[in-house]
Amino acid sequence: MSKTIISTPHAPAALGPYSQGVKVGHLIYTAGQLGLDPATGKLVDGLEAQTEQALRNLAAILEAAGSRMENVVKTTCFLADIADFKAFNGVYARFFASNPPARSTIQAGALPADARVEIEVVAFVE
Repeated sequence: MSKTIISTPHAPAALGPYSQGVKVGHLIYTAGQLGLDPATGKLVDGLEAQTEQALRNLAAILEAAGSRMENVVKTTCFLADIADFKAFNGVYARFFASNPPARSTIQAGALPADARVEIEVVAFVE
């Protein structure tokens, strides 16, 4: 089985030796996404805005791979402060309103660029 590298200008460019996403068979694995605006490369302000932008970035990567958010089966979410969980969860729930994926959410010691949230997903392509 071979892997296909996924890249889109509608999500922040990889700034290191990693890919925005990798497709293997019918599965897509994304790199963790911060709340970076792909047009400016800057972090948006506030936890809720960062959560929404990170999820929009993930949606763009999935779309580039031929998938969509409804096909996400697992998310791993990193919060700079677990006390932000309720606010984070409110935004997250809008993106996964029905049949939500399995999820792990942990507090990270620190995230790149002083971000408040980072999210990665595993999804399938139909």
